[in-house]
Amino acid sequence: MNHQKSHEIFTAAQAMMPGGVNSPARAFGAVGGEPIVIASGSGAYLTDVDGNQYIDYIGSWGPMILGHAHPKVIGAIQQAVTRGTSFGAPTEAENVLASLVIDAVESIEKVRLVNSGTEATMSAIRVARGFTGRDLIVKFSGNYHGHVDSLLVAAGSAAATLSVPDSPGVTEGTTKDTIILSYNDIEQLKNAFEQHEGRIAAVIIEPVVGNMGCVIPSAEFLSSLRSITEQQGTLLIYDEVMTGFRVAYGGAQSLQQIRPDLTTLGKIVGGGLPLGAYGGRADVMNYVLPAGKVFQAGTLSGNPIATAAGIAILQQLRDEPPYEYLESISARLAEGLLAAAADAGLPHSFARVGSMMTLFFNPGPVSNWDTSSQSNLDRFARYFWGLANRGVYMPCSQFEALFISAAHTTEDIETTIQAARETLAEID
Repeated sequence: MNHQKSHEIFTAAQAMMPGGVNSPARAFGAVGGEPIVIASGSGAYLTDVDGNQYIDYIGSWGPMILGHAHPKVIGAIQQAVTRGTSFGAPTEAENVLASLVIDAVESIEKVRLVNSGTEATMSAIRVARGFTGRDLIVKFSGNYHGHVDSLLVAAGSAAATLSVPDSPGVTEGTTKDTIILSYNDIEQLKNAFEQHEGRIAAVIIEPVVGNMGCVIPSAEFLSSLRSITEQQGTLLIYDEVMTGFRVAYGGAQSLQQIRPDLTTLGKIVGGGLPLGAYGGRADVMNYVLPAGKVFQAGTLSGNPIATAAGIAILQQLRDEPPYEYLESISARLAEGLLAAAADAGLPHSFARVGSMMTLFFNPGPVSNWDTSSQSNLDRFARYFWGLANRGVYMPCSQFEALFISAAHTTEDIETTIQAARETLAEID
C-alpha cells in the first residue's frame, strides 16, 4: 500500500506535536514504522488519506460499537449542534442520558457526567476517599485507568508495597498512597488488606482487562475481591470505560453478577464524543458537591453535543440490541484466528469476552501483566503490518484488545481470517 500522504502529514505533525501525535499509542511505537493517517470512517471501514480502505477492529478504541458514522448518532449530533454547542448550564438532555445509564447499570443509583474516562476515574477515587475518610487506593498491574497521577505507578520492590511513579512529572507524593497488586492473585489481595487493615479507601479494577490485551478475571478472584472490600468497608470501583455497554448493555458487572460501589464509564456512553461518567450508590454519590463536600466540576460536563450522541447510541443499543449478532461474529473471528495461528505453528494463546479479544503471541495462558508482558512483540509487529497491508486495521499494540462492531459483516470476518492466515504463515 502507498502511504506517502500519511508520511507527509505525520512529518509535519512532528514539528508541532510531541511525537507527532495527541495520544502516544497513535505513534505506532509498539509496531514500528509510521502511523496511518485516517481521513474518514463509515460502518466497519476506515479510509486513510492515501485512499486505502481497511476493515477496522479498533473502533476509536472501543466506542464505535455500531460502526463509524452511524446515521442515528450523526443525526442526533446534527440536530443538537443547531441549538448551540455549550451552555455551562443544565439541559434536559443530561437527565435523559443519566436516566439511560441508571436504567442500564443496576449498581448505579446516581451518576455524574464528565468529559472523559480519565476524569471519571480521577473523580471516583476522590469521592471514595472523601466517603471513607481513608487515603490508600489499590490498583492492579496492567490495568489502565487513564493518566491520573496517582494511578500512573509501577510496582514497588515487593507485593503489597506502596508504589513508585511510572512517569516523569508524577511525584512520589501523588503515588505514595497507591498499592499495586497482581491481577487474579487472591493471596496478594488478602495480604494487602491484612497489611493495611482499615486504611484502604477503594480498589479500582478493569473487570475485563483491555489494556494488557484482553485478560479475563477468574470468578474466584472477583468473588474474593467483592467479599474482602465489603468486610473492610472499602469501596469497589469498576472501571467500565472500556467494557460498559460493550460486553453487555449492563456492562461486565451484569455478566459477572458483581455489584460494585462505584462505576466509571466512557467511550460508548458518549457515542464517540468526549464524554465520561461515574456513578454508584446514592449514599456515596451524595458526597459530591453540591449535595456533599467532595469537589468535582467541569465547564463542558454534560455538553449538549456529547449527550446527544450518548443518548442516540444507548437508545439504539437498548431498543435494537446487537449483542447476539456481535457474539456470533466475534466467536467466528476468534475461531478463525486461533486456527490460523495453530496452522502456522506459532506459540499463541487467546482471550475473548463478547466483542473484545486478543490473540497473544504467547504460548501460555495470560492472566496478569507478568504473563502478558512475556508475549513476542516482534511477531506481533509483523502480524500488525501484514494485516494492515492486506486492508485489516488491528490495534497497534499487543497490549490492546481489538473490538468488533455491529457494522461488521460475516464477509468482513472471513476476509480478516484469510488475511490473518496469509500473514501468520509468513511469520517465523
